[in-house]
Amino acid sequence: MSHSLTRRLWAVALAAAAIGVGAPAQAQSYPTKPIRIVVPFAAGGATDILARLLAEKMAPRLGQAIIVDNKAGAAGILGTDAVAKAPPDGHTLVLSLSNSLLTNQFLYEKLPYDVQRDLVLVSQIATAPLLLVVHPSVAANTAPELLQYMSRNKGKLSYGSYGIGAYPHLAGAHMSDTQKADMTHVPYKGEAPMMQDLIGGQIQMAYASALQAKPHIDAGKIKVIGVTGEHRIAVLPNVPTLAEQGLKDEAYRVTGWLAVAAPAATPKAVVQRIADELRAASEQPDVKARIAAMGFELKASTPEAFAATYKRELPVWERLVKQSGAKLE
Repeated sequence: MSHSLTRRLWAVALAAAAIGVGAPAQAQSYPTKPIRIVVPFAAGGATDILARLLAEKMAPRLGQAIIVDNKAGAAGILGTDAVAKAPPDGHTLVLSLSNSLLTNQFLYEKLPYDVQRDLVLVSQIATAPLLLVVHPSVAANTAPELLQYMSRNKGKLSYGSYGIGAYPHLAGAHMSDTQKADMTHVPYKGEAPMMQDLIGGQIQMAYASALQAKPHIDAGKIKVIGVTGEHRIAVLPNVPTLAEQGLKDEAYRVTGWLAVAAPAATPKAVVQRIADELRAASEQPDVKARIAAMGFELKASTPEAFAATYKRELPVWERLVKQSGAKLE
């Protein structure tokens, strides 16, 4: 064997060895500086609360400070875009809702980022089922009764949402369309004002978070019809899902979610390390309890599981957005 061939074979072997040890070495040396978790919404909301909980638990294990940076604006677009354009080293992450990571791509004519090109999905932390709630004047206590009530009152009912293209809008539009109810959509600039108008009777129906709706349900100010998704929620275990009540459409079985993503070229080993740390933090008893109290269902998935969920849900959300007719610039 010639010396030149021998050198080439050694070079190939060394390259292969480097690939084999490179990934673990990257994960072991990470992080090398403070980590920034961008929350693309205002402070005080559920996403912000969850980010701060996880940061508090992860920082000691990672040996670096974790800073939560609220970059609110444009339905989560501003903060998500900042992370999409950040250095892909695992030190800048986004913890966001499914709107900025999934549905916005169907709602907006132009986005400054492409989720599937510019970001890598790290972990789906929790799903966020919503409650279908109505004003007490609505003569219905179950999902089938509500559908009949909507059909009998064609053109007379209004439903609220906390933004065009948000799940409460898409699900309400689906209900109105399938029942030919001709309901009026009333978008609000947040969930709290939506809830106040529901209590006051200005709207008759809404999909709302357990965090916002439960106190008013307990006080008898609104009625709960059912919960979206595949499972009942811990804070209201006696409330059946809409699917249990016969509403089998995919529109009622999907839920929003809270998840973490990183810039696209972040090394796979680093992405895996972040996912592992997120799972370890979210499974601590006090964090699990807080997630359940907010009406969420813990997921803490792997990057692969999250990617599979994303791929499965993508066409469902695309159809719901198209059905609603929502389009934003």
